[in-house]
Amino acid sequence: MSLEGIKKAFHHHYKKPVLGLLILIIMGGVYSYTKVKTGLFPDITFPKIKVIADAGQQPVDKMMATVTVPLENAIKRTEGLDYIRTTTSRGSVEVNVFLTWDADIDKAMAQIQALTEQAKADMLTNTSINVQKMNPSILPVMGFSLEGNRSGIELKKIAQFQVRPFLAAVPGVSDIAVIGGKTKEYQVILQPAKLSALGIVPSQISTAITQANILASNGYINDHGRLYLNLTNNAIDSIDKLQNLVVLNNPRRIVRLNEVADIKITEQKEYVRIDANGKDVPLIAVIKQPDANLIEVNDGINEKVTELNKLLPQGVRLRPYYKQADFVNDSVKSIEDVLWIGLVLAVLVVIIFLRSWRASTIILITIPATLALSIVGILLAGYTFNIMTLGAIAAAIGLMIDDAVIVVEQIFRSHEEHPGIGIHHIVRKAISYLFPSMLGSSLSTIVIFIPFILMSGVAGAYFKVLAFTMIITLTMSFFVTWILLPTLFIFIPLSHKVKPPKPAKEGWIRFFLKAPIISAIFILVCIAIIVIIPAKLKSGFLPDMDEGSIVLDFKSPPGTTLEETDRMLKQVDEIVKNTPEVSAFSRRLGTEMGFFITEPNKGDYLIQLKKVRDKTTDEVSDDIRKKIETVLPQLTIDLGQVIGDMLGDLMTSVQPIEIKIYGDNQQTLQDLSQKAADLVQKVKGTADVFDGITIAGPKISVDPDVTKLAQLGMNPADFQFQLQSQLDGNVVSTIIEHEQSVNIRLIYQNAAQTSLQQFEGTSVFLPNGQLKALSSLAKVNVESGVAEITRENQKMIGVISARLNNRDLGSTLKDIQKSLSGLNLPPGYHIEYAGDYQQQQQAFKDLLIILVTSCILVFIVLLVLFRSFLAATIIIFLAVLGAAGCLVGLLITNTPLNVGSYTGIIMIVGIIAENAIFTYQQYETGKLEWTSEQSIIHAIAARLRPKLMTATGAIIALFPLALGLGTGAQLHQPLAIAVIGGLIFALPLLLIVLPTLLKLIGKDLDKSIDHGQ
Repeated sequence: MSLEGIKKAFHHHYKKPVLGLLILIIMGGVYSYTKVKTGLFPDITFPKIKVIADAGQQPVDKMMATVTVPLENAIKRTEGLDYIRTTTSRGSVEVNVFLTWDADIDKAMAQIQALTEQAKADMLTNTSINVQKMNPSILPVMGFSLEGNRSGIELKKIAQFQVRPFLAAVPGVSDIAVIGGKTKEYQVILQPAKLSALGIVPSQISTAITQANILASNGYINDHGRLYLNLTNNAIDSIDKLQNLVVLNNPRRIVRLNEVADIKITEQKEYVRIDANGKDVPLIAVIKQPDANLIEVNDGINEKVTELNKLLPQGVRLRPYYKQADFVNDSVKSIEDVLWIGLVLAVLVVIIFLRSWRASTIILITIPATLALSIVGILLAGYTFNIMTLGAIAAAIGLMIDDAVIVVEQIFRSHEEHPGIGIHHIVRKAISYLFPSMLGSSLSTIVIFIPFILMSGVAGAYFKVLAFTMIITLTMSFFVTWILLPTLFIFIPLSHKVKPPKPAKEGWIRFFLKAPIISAIFILVCIAIIVIIPAKLKSGFLPDMDEGSIVLDFKSPPGTTLEETDRMLKQVDEIVKNTPEVSAFSRRLGTEMGFFITEPNKGDYLIQLKKVRDKTTDEVSDDIRKKIETVLPQLTIDLGQVIGDMLGDLMTSVQPIEIKIYGDNQQTLQDLSQKAADLVQKVKGTADVFDGITIAGPKISVDPDVTKLAQLGMNPADFQFQLQSQLDGNVVSTIIEHEQSVNIRLIYQNAAQTSLQQFEGTSVFLPNGQLKALSSLAKVNVESGVAEITRENQKMIGVISARLNNRDLGSTLKDIQKSLSGLNLPPGYHIEYAGDYQQQQQAFKDLLIILVTSCILVFIVLLVLFRSFLAATIIIFLAVLGAAGCLVGLLITNTPLNVGSYTGIIMIVGIIAENAIFTYQQYETGKLEWTSEQSIIHAIAARLRPKLMTATGAIIALFPLALGLGTGAQLHQPLAIAVIGGLIFALPLLLIVLPTLLKLIGKDLDKSIDHGQ
């Protein structure tokens, strides 16, 4: 058989191999489905590295000069650096290093580690530096509280030595972090009067404990061919040994430790307070490896927790307070449900239009085969099942149905017109006729996604995955509808009893051709919509989701003690606990989720809501916010959703609104920030406004008289050691207990309750054991707290942030800009708007370039296909006008113009071009037999049914997504609404405007085609 013959008879002669290929594809899809990893978002490494330097309790100005500046000077030499932002607080510096999106993050991290290590020579001694690559894998994916009728020390011990190693064995787990609980320690509580009477000073106690508590190697002994390790073992391993330790041994007497101090086992003083569901218990956070499957980790941990709860001591159990996989599972299931609902509804459309169960069955087989092949492609591309890839498949279901319906309808039409011809001839004829248009139409919808490689930022990182998944899906759809679908007609032949097709009604077509004014008016209306409507739409950045979980960040007034802040938070606990929509919650005070500098008066709540509830997450947040602001106005709070908050930590800003004021004077910046925050607070639609001023608590500065100390035989180190013993205490040694190192702390009685007056009146030991008043040896000054210093690219800034409250980003920022325009800025000071607004502006610029590029690529496809400049211009003109429908859909549904809806507008260009290609090919073919006008009428009449089928099928398939049904579906809701609006406008554009334009330029078009031929 000749090559031409093989092409013509392909589906007939190779029907069995093709059927085998179909079965193989479905099996491959099922296998791939089990192998593709599942996660919330695509695996993306954010171009952000965080450096935290800790130098102990040092003043802010000293930290700036000796730590911040050396770090900034070192880090700015990093390759791929975009900008750096530093926050200098008392004793700590946080450096956020932002790289360009094309930078090599691993190389940059290695450079930063090397550069900061080199810069240590210019910093304060004993400065510790921690460098962390910021990606979603550093954040916990599961959280449990360890609750039970045991002490905090026992619960923490169980968490560290039973729970942690047990859960760490689960494949895919990177770390099990134990937070909170109580840490055991031995306290040596000094009795100053007894020490003074015996002439003993605290440093002697410290030396005695340190020198007596020895377990050290002396070396090896080789004896008769055996090697012995030689040890000196005088390790303190019990409280009795510690109590009987000799601290003074002279000819007059021996003094043991229990004679001058009380020794007891107690809880270590903490500057962190952890709470779960109102109980002071340890929290266990599960952190997965970057490439691990979230669902597998979740299932593995759940199995281990069930097993572990049986092994733990009676009354002790692990209780979950957060599971990211629940949201992911619900999101994946929701999108799968949307997909299958859309598919079933689309099949019903085919049944209604064709009245053939056989044709509908073929559609029902074809779409799952396309999905199976798409899943194979996703696996080969290295993608995961996440909210972007599954959303892309759900959004592409309408285009898959388009492809399948066009082929099915053409075969069905050919069968209606030639009922006596064998089905394999019908299939061959239909495919031969459609193939050029199928190829062109598929390319039109595929090429519109290629320019997404131009998109930058976090929106580009996520929507590139969506675009490339669409390319994979649409490519597979073309392959299935061209090769596999026609073969199914041979195995499931159409009924021989078929009614001849009714003559198409052409009167309405002639009417519109004779009244071109109608088309002209519709074109003008579309143009007016495109020009006017965008300014009236709400605007945002990324679509919002209702996650069902809340992060509540809080901050008490500067200098508030941990105990007082905890007292206030107990009222917040009651508010959260009594909120009917809340399922569970956890609280961190003095620390936060993530990688941050945290003062003892700051922290956060993680609140998990019930799945079945009447209120949205935002509505619950508003209720909690109002109650807290009423009861505790002094507590600064900020409420957001967990995943959005986590993504914000990985990007530039957690809050969508961020205003930066640049200047060179810290006090002036603080004044301007407070004024700006007051103005922002008054703008409708803002909530949780923060002026960016974080003040460390007040400090007591003790300035010793070094000369006087020297005269008395003391040095500043001895002096500081005694003062620390009176307050926090000094850890002087450790005791090893059951694989655990327990501190021995030297401390004074009631050290934690020492007041300012008591401290000023305290005494210190002289070398001879006598006590000397502190006031005679040093000056004690009480100073107010100092604000943290924030710098960006080594220039001071004030950062004002806020969240949105029932209002869109675009209009809120316009009002903020208008309000701040009256702010009087000194010379050299200026304002910049960052956060989501800055990213939105960049994303919209990128999307405009993508839209134009997509139009050019579609135009090239049309030009190659039809070899007519006029034809390509007409079709691309109509495709662009389809954006009007998208904008009207967004306006009617009150949906913001954001990255998702903008993507829908770009998609509609390809969809309309795809449909126009079939009409124009029909018109071009008709011209071989009829006049130009008759060809137009025949083309529109012939394509009426497939157009109505594809448009109706696509709209119905996208309808569940447009309703935002299910968890996570809101992310793709704007895209679906925009596409549905465009499809509705596509019908008059293709059925009324296109024939009118073809008639008006028919003569010129004929000449153009003749010249091309």
